[in-house]
Amino acid sequence: MKGSCLCGAVTYEVTPYDMRIGHCSCRTCRKAHAAPFAATTRVPRQHFRFMSGEDKLTSFESSPGRLRRFCSVCGSHVLAERSADSHLVLRVATLDEDPGSKPLIHIWRSHEVPWCSWDGAVKSFAEWP
Repeated sequence: MKGSCLCGAVTYEVTPYDMRIGHCSCRTCRKAHAAPFAATTRVPRQHFRFMSGEDKLTSFESSPGRLRRFCSVCGSHVLAERSADSHLVLRVATLDEDPGSKPLIHIWRSHEVPWCSWDGAVKSFAEWP
């Protein structure tokens, strides 16, 4: 499974692929992604490798020991990590391929924002109308 940032400077590969996707609505993920929630998955470090652009990554320590790593060119948030963890937290939206799985969990629902409607009253279009 391959992925990249918005500008393509950072590319990566996950092998073998076995992702369990979850959504996080915590305040920190909302701010980091400028979105109501972030779709994430844990990837064992030994299954992840940068193919290009690792030198383009910069990081922000959003809480003690937790680094959010993003492309210094386009700003795409690619992953988060704690150096002591055996896994990385990959941002599913940076995948270039369909992971073929659906989210299994949605955490920090207590932090959801009231302006994000899920009730079906929002008009929906396949493309820009």
